[in-house]
Amino acid sequence: MSQPELTVVKGLVHVRLVAADGTVKIDEETSNLITQIGDQYLMERAAGISSPPAQATGMRLGTGTTATAKTGGGAALTTYLSGSGKAFDATYPTSSLSAPNRVITWQTTWGAGVATTASNITEAVIVNDTIATDATSPAANTLARVLLASPAPKAAGDTLTITWTWSMSGT
Repeated sequence: MSQPELTVVKGLVHVRLVAADGTVKIDEETSNLITQIGDQYLMERAAGISSPPAQATGMRLGTGTTATAKTGGGAALTTYLSGSGKAFDATYPTSSLSAPNRVITWQTTWGAGVATTASNITEAVIVNDTIATDATSPAANTLARVLLASPAPKAAGDTLTITWTWSMSGT
């Protein structure tokens, strides 16, 4: 008997940090981890369950280095960067078909003077709690988390854009 085809959701994060003079400080892509709450979010919303996890609301940044994990401490920001909670950019999220994959894309941009730090930004999350609250999100509200491959400080004139894609396909 053959094995059934599995559906796999994979995440990819594109990070672009640009200085005030237009110099690109970071331009990289890295894989992310969809947390246990993220899995629940996808599955229960798809199945029409009456009380799924809340809709994704935005992203937050941090300066921690705890390894990513499906649950527990690695499933949430470990060191929240004050002022970094931000809703998705105006036209996001989006959905597209890049045959044979369905792709969902979120994007958030932190402009000049927002979420600046002399410390390295090392982590980012997609959350589903009240984004206007200037506080970290617990693992229970974190759908995905990534550790940046090339951490960097964000100076006052810098613009940081994080574009996060989840693609779904059979394997």
